[in-house]
Amino acid sequence: MGKIIFGENLAVLKTLAGESVDLIYIDPPFNTGKRQQRTQIKTVHDEAGGDRTGFQGKRYRTIKLGSTGYDDVFDDFLGFLAPRLEQAFRVLKPNGSFFLHIDYREVHYCKVLLDQIFGRPAFMNEIIWAYDYGGRTKRKWPAKHDNILWYAKDPQNYTFHYDEMDRIPYMAPGLVGKEKAARGKTPTDVWWHTIVSPNSKEKTGYATQKPLGVLRRIVKVHSNPGDVLLDFFAGSGTLGEAAALLGRDFILVDNNPDAIAVMRRRLAQYGAEVVVFDGEGG
Repeated sequence: MGKIIFGENLAVLKTLAGESVDLIYIDPPFNTGKRQQRTQIKTVHDEAGGDRTGFQGKRYRTIKLGSTGYDDVFDDFLGFLAPRLEQAFRVLKPNGSFFLHIDYREVHYCKVLLDQIFGRPAFMNEIIWAYDYGGRTKRKWPAKHDNILWYAKDPQNYTFHYDEMDRIPYMAPGLVGKEKAARGKTPTDVWWHTIVSPNSKEKTGYATQKPLGVLRRIVKVHSNPGDVLLDFFAGSGTLGEAAALLGRDFILVDNNPDAIAVMRRRLAQYGAEVVVFDGEGG
């Protein structure tokens, strides 16, 4: 069973029982200093008034359906995150794992903060999610990756299902033989995965939506069927869909009405319950 909570995440976290969650993944604002926004559109065939050209030169007219976004600006980003990360540590089970999805601007500061909260031995991996999409600056090496920090609450006791990893192709299959090439190899800490394409069926229209494939990998390897998964910067609800597809329960928290509307539509088929937080746990 899944739950979507509309409320301020720090207040919600304080009401959750200690050591009650098996896996936490969060994708907080990256503190880019910019407004993050996505516009949803559709196109209709219109030879006379079309504003774009499609297959075989046919003309199409663009219709704007709406947009979602938020201001990704914090004067004290670590001061904002710290109490939320402390609550995450409190609610995480002793054998649970915590994943922080961030980018190159803040990852080094966040790692120092997490080392303080979880302890340096609890740091397990920095996963690089690499993609190749969008514009390329000519003034420096184009940034085409995000960083995902993995911490295990107990570095001697955590969930890690090696056999659940989705295998990837060898770059030189001819060098490893037919059997190995057919089986593929396990991923490293560098994950090549496309972003959510603007034309993909997966696309919800929500700004900063992350790919289901990346979240499925985390959920499959780091949790068990029936576990409780938490994302308190839930956005479009990708963790919730990955959890539902793999037989896990989920708790998603966000205080953006657009996010709640997207998650309500996206997760309705999984029976997700929507709760408005009233300050006393629901």
